Amino acid sequence: MRFRPLAISVAAALLAAGLSGCGTINQSISAGMGDYIPQWAGGLPADAPPRPGTAKYDEFMKERERRRLMPASEREKEDQAKQPAADSDDVIR
Repeated sequence: MRFRPLAISVAAALLAAGLSGCGTINQSISAGMGDYIPQWAGGLPADAPPRPGTAKYDEFMKERERRRLMPASEREKEDQAKQPAADSDDVIR
């Protein structure tokens, strides 16, 4: 009879110790895991810029600087050219 309360307290202590380990995940692991979580579950959105230090990030920054130096009228034309044309069926009346 005395063994049962002892077993419950040991199990509760082990559970608490195991859960406390979840709070000690370091910064690099948590930052990297965001890349693998789908957007619907709270991950990065599809239009998020690439991570610094990667080749895609360097390309992204070069393109961003190129667009920044471009006149606004040319930027608007480029944006319109990239957007797909709306079909007549897609128009809501």
